[in-house]
Amino acid sequence: MYLEIGCFVSCLCGWILVCSTLPTEYWTFSEVGSIVLTTSNYYSNLWRDCISDTTGVSDCKDYPSMLALPAFLHACRALAVCAVITGFFGGVLALVGMKCTKIGGSEIANARVTFAGGLTYLASGFCGMITYSWWANKVITEFLDPNFRAQKFELGAAVFVGWGGSILLICGGAVMTYFSGKEGLPSSSLDGPRRPATYATARSRRTYMRPATSSRVTLVPPLFYQGRKSRGTRTATTTRTGRTFMRDSFV
Repeated sequence: MYLEIGCFVSCLCGWILVCSTLPTEYWTFSEVGSIVLTTSNYYSNLWRDCISDTTGVSDCKDYPSMLALPAFLHACRALAVCAVITGFFGGVLALVGMKCTKIGGSEIANARVTFAGGLTYLASGFCGMITYSWWANKVITEFLDPNFRAQKFELGAAVFVGWGGSILLICGGAVMTYFSGKEGLPSSSLDGPRRPATYATARSRRTYMRPATSSRVTLVPPLFYQGRKSRGTRTATTTRTGRTFMRDSFV
């Protein structure tokens, strides 16, 4: 239960960090200073471009046309939104299936719901990690390209915050998935075909129990050798010529 609570808190903190990066403008940052008193700062994110200077004047402008944007920006937007949505549903599933909430039914049902929540958290973390890594790769490639003549940007604080939140989501979701899967999902060894019983595995303690000593001739079980009989029955059966049940003939 305490492990589930720790994983849930880790995933919740990671999801909050990922959500906080979407409205933040500092995904990319560039500083252009021609004069000391009129230094300009350019920064942008998935939704808008902004500019500010040392005089305190700042202005942000949304991208004018959605269809005119590159496919890279559309993919980053979609992955970021998917990270937020899947993280929300992962939190709902984890709250329902955790042992401390006792909302679900049996222990196995709760474990399976928690397992689904862990998988959803993993999907959220991977979506966020792909978004921030893809964005950072584009910014670094353009910055190091000597043939790129447009304005060059550097990585902003939002990318690093997003990386931290994605790592928390992935780590918490992986631990939650592993332990809840061990409890909620049946082992494959129990469902697989079992090995047929052989002579070595079919023997039991009852097979080798000595027959009760009496004056009558007692039939010995077929798996007994003639030499394993008790002393009382051995004297009674030596005078008679009975059929000897050997183990090989029985098998």
